[in-house]
This record gives sequence, C-alpha cells and structure tokens, in this order.
Amino acid sequence: MFIHPFSALILFPWMLFLMKMGRHIHKRRRTSLHSPPIENAVFALFGLLLAFTFSGAVTRYYEHRKLIVRETDDISTVQMYIGLLPPETQPPLRQLLREYTVSRLHLFDRVGPEISSRSEELQTEIWNRALAASTSPRTHSDTLKLLMPAINEMIGVACTRQNAFHMHPPQTVYLMLFVFAGAAAFMVGYGIRSEQGDWLYSVALAFVVTLTVYATLEVEFPREGLIRFTQLDQPFISLIDSMK
Repeated sequence: MFIHPFSALILFPWMLFLMKMGRHIHKRRRTSLHSPPIENAVFALFGLLLAFTFSGAVTRYYEHRKLIVRETDDISTVQMYIGLLPPETQPPLRQLLREYTVSRLHLFDRVGPEISSRSEELQTEIWNRALAASTSPRTHSDTLKLLMPAINEMIGVACTRQNAFHMHPPQTVYLMLFVFAGAAAFMVGYGIRSEQGDWLYSVALAFVVTLTVYATLEVEFPREGLIRFTQLDQPFISLIDSMK
C-alpha cells in the first residue's frame, strides 16, 4: 500500500506549485482563455470526490465501532451461558474468556495482526473446554445448543473485524483525488487576475484541502498516521472490569 496519511502533505506544495504555474502561464498569454463550464465541472468533480472519500472513511469508522460493540456483546453472551455449566468447570472458562477479552485490546494502537496468535490459541482452548463441559453427563442437554453457537459467534465477529481493517477504496480513487486537486489548483492560479496574485487565499486553499485530505486518510487508515482511536477500546475495558 503506497497511500498513507502523510501522503496528503504532498498536496500542499503540489497545489502551490500548480497555482503558481497557472498564474505564470496566464501572464505569458496575450489573450486570456477561460471556459467557465469546464472550470466548474473540474471544481465540482473535485468537491464530489473529496466528499465521497471523506464520507466513506467516516462510514467505515462507524462500522468499526459497531463491530466492537457486537464483539463485546458476543463475549458477554458467552460469559452468561458459561453459568449453565457445572460449577467446577466455570472458573477456568471464565478466566480464559477474560484473557481472551484482554487479547482483543489495542488493535488500533499500531499496525499488526488483527487476530493475535494469543487470541487464536485462546479461541481454540475456550472452544475445546466448553465443548467438553457441555457434553458432560452432568450438564443439561440444552447447554450445548446455547453455549457453542455463542462461542462460534464470538469467534466469527473477530474474523469480521479482521476483514474490516482491510476494506478500503481502490488506490485509484486516491490518485484521482490528488490529480483533481492539482487540476483545481492550476485553474485557480490561471484565473487569478490581480498583480499580487492573491497568494494569501491560495495558501489558505492549499492548506484547507491538504488538511481535509489528511483527516480523511487518518480516519480511513486509523493505525497508519498520528491519530490513534484508543477510545474505541472502552467497551472492552468496561467488560473486563465486569469480569473481576
């Protein structure tokens, strides 16, 4: 992947350069060529593409939040169904479930496996122990029908979260965003008529566009840039506290 949140920082000097180039070409031409329909179309397409990428990034952020709530709900369900097992089999399973919940923390802190090797080990151990306890002669027959599907859901949502970290628009979309930002900057520079060039507004435009694209990429790739969505772990922390 070559698109990174810091890639947006290239936009600032890139847009300033193209605005200056557009201004320079305008000054060298004897006649000014302007086509408002084409300019409006470029600006509209750039605005639409920028809005599309930002909206998509925010939507995927909320999907991450929904999956976190879903996973904590599934773990809570498993914890509740463990109470149907014989009393002597409950403490080891509850401890394993607590360790598993702890292993699901800090996924947004850095780039790494979405399902750690420790989580996979605990999934297998919880499944095997729960299956053995559910099929025990002392366990009610309906416990197997309740507990094992709940554990299956708990493991399944972990895989769903793993896939969610890799659901991004094609790289071409971001390349088009950079190209249209450059085209819009060139047209802005070409359309400046004052001798001073209105560079204060040009710098402001380049800064605002760069900041917006940077924020979009930070939300889209939450483990790549400077921002860390560590607050998303709060449902897991609350659940761990309730297991004490």
